[in-house]
Amino acid sequence: MEGITLFSGLWFVLVAVLIAGYFILDGFDLGAGVLYPFIAKTKTEKAIVRRSIGPVWDGNEVWLITAGGALFAAFPPAYATTFSGFYLAVMLVLFGLIVRAVSLEYRVHDDKWGGAWNACFFIGSLLPALLFGVAIGNVFAGIPMNSNGDYTGIPLLGLVTPFTLATGVLGLLMFMSAGATWIAQKAPKPSDIQARAAKLRIPLQIITLVVFLAVTVLALFVVNPPMMAELAIVRYALAALFLVVLIAAIFFGKKGNDLWAFLTQSASAFVLVLLFAASMFPNFVNATEGTAITIANAANSEYTLMWMTIITCIGLPLVLFYHFIIYRTFRGRLGDEDLDY
Repeated sequence: MEGITLFSGLWFVLVAVLIAGYFILDGFDLGAGVLYPFIAKTKTEKAIVRRSIGPVWDGNEVWLITAGGALFAAFPPAYATTFSGFYLAVMLVLFGLIVRAVSLEYRVHDDKWGGAWNACFFIGSLLPALLFGVAIGNVFAGIPMNSNGDYTGIPLLGLVTPFTLATGVLGLLMFMSAGATWIAQKAPKPSDIQARAAKLRIPLQIITLVVFLAVTVLALFVVNPPMMAELAIVRYALAALFLVVLIAAIFFGKKGNDLWAFLTQSASAFVLVLLFAASMFPNFVNATEGTAITIANAANSEYTLMWMTIITCIGLPLVLFYHFIIYRTFRGRLGDEDLDY
């Protein structure tokens, strides 16, 4: 395709993979935080939720930083447009992530202000979980831009439409479903909180399926952004695969197989991000006014992308090995001796 080179196309895929990694890994701990006040009734149960994500949440957030850094280095105009156009939303996400981190660290050491830290944990999880989906809806539906690629709409309010709210709700439901499946396979069994999480995950997944279908209808018949006709079969296949994998997660949940319910839920998140990427290619940000930000007009030099690829071939296996060690070390269900986070 004109203007798209080997390395620029590769880095479009790699950025999507990094976003998918974040969507999966930080998705379940954000979802656990959103469910925190509803699923954990006692002090011990609240400690179980915090401890279940305690060893991994900060490592999971690295994927978001890496995705942002990769976007900045590989496609600077795309980075500039998204971060400047969504500036207030980005600040709210950062505020949420900071508040969540502080609340997790302080809650166990400051019982006097426990209620306030619990509220901060919930708010700090809810804001990113909702706003990430809203942001994705905006880059898909398109935003008004001038000739320099700068956002020209109303700050924040101009980014909220029925479609972007629907994508925000879809993202939130995916995170909550992941959080419920994570808690169900980490909490002691039998226990009240494990039973609540196991009972909640299936309704959340069913609602997710309904909202996904609604978003699909809105995308195709209301928003109708430009999409490559050549990738239509890929999009249909990924949409079908998403439905199959999420239904499999429901099946495993009904069978009481908590681990496979979580793994298939995670796989559905990965497929959903790939579907979004296939729907966007070769664009990064669609435009309702002005020129869209694409691979062709946003890619850095081939020399830069080549060296980024070499560095990634060295660094990515190390990151994956780190995650393997962490999740292997803290595998299994929590016991009473673990509830000190």
